Amino acid sequence: MTGVELDPVEIQVLQDLTILVFAPFVSGAIAHLGARLQGRRGPRVLQPYYDIAKLFRKETLVPEEASWVFLAGPVVAFACYLTVPLLIPVLTQYPLPLGYMGDILGGGFILSLAGFAVALAALESGDPYAQLGSSRAMTFGALIQPSILFVTFTVALVTATDLPYFEAAAVRSSLGQAIAPAHLLAAVAFFLVVLSDTGRIPVETHASTLEFGMIDEARTFEHSGPALALLKWGAAMKQLILYVILINVFAAPWGEAGSRQVGAVLLAIPAFIGKALGVGVIFAVIDNSFSKLRLFKITEFMAVAFLLAVLAVLVLFLGAR
Repeated sequence: MTGVELDPVEIQVLQDLTILVFAPFVSGAIAHLGARLQGRRGPRVLQPYYDIAKLFRKETLVPEEASWVFLAGPVVAFACYLTVPLLIPVLTQYPLPLGYMGDILGGGFILSLAGFAVALAALESGDPYAQLGSSRAMTFGALIQPSILFVTFTVALVTATDLPYFEAAAVRSSLGQAIAPAHLLAAVAFFLVVLSDTGRIPVETHASTLEFGMIDEARTFEHSGPALALLKWGAAMKQLILYVILINVFAAPWGEAGSRQVGAVLLAIPAFIGKALGVGVIFAVIDNSFSKLRLFKITEFMAVAFLLAVLAVLVLFLGAR
């Protein structure tokens, strides 16, 4: 089996399936660990799979005044989450055919499109809490996008391209590049971006039902049945996708397959899941070690991420000069 090579298209499909299948597992493991840190028994690690399967068996209810956008939003968002793994290094060190079609910025645009689709569906519901969560998500998203832009600029300056595969290759090439100030600043900035986008404290009370702390959870209030299943599954996929970019591009781009052999590609799957769980442990500890920021203080948190990203660009520019 180790001598058999996979076609690049097959590897890309396998990358998509890895995100699709293991995203609920990673979310369940983080939720279970978070409950343990709070002294509770918590849900089972596989509970997200049961919840998604149960929702797919339930009826979909639509508010009376909602249009087709209400049901199209979750489908569009889920399709976006299936697209991004085709562009980023999930299992391989080398670019796959579709990996050249989108860079970090393009992946960010696709994730933003998914967020816009979910927010638009929430607005269509007419529910005030859903609309409030949608408004907050768009506001904070607009604040965090400049940080992503400057992180992309840092990658482009380091590698002369903003393709994530080449940034990961630059980090693997030498220890000096891995601990370079610009790279570390960009990695920390993106870490804060992931902390915000995955709905973790200090930005949001994760999976909360308190209206003052809800952002992502509020947007799904009026959805039910398969539409809600797609939203929950998509949220888990988005979290794992952001973990992929954080660990396989910036923090720990090791353990991916260096060839197309079946054994190497299959071994990359448990290696990736192990790294994702490691990041999840860090986020769970943060989630249970800090209090949520007051709403008007969240902009200061976003400003820190933006400042670090800008500093990364300045360090590279001044170093080149």
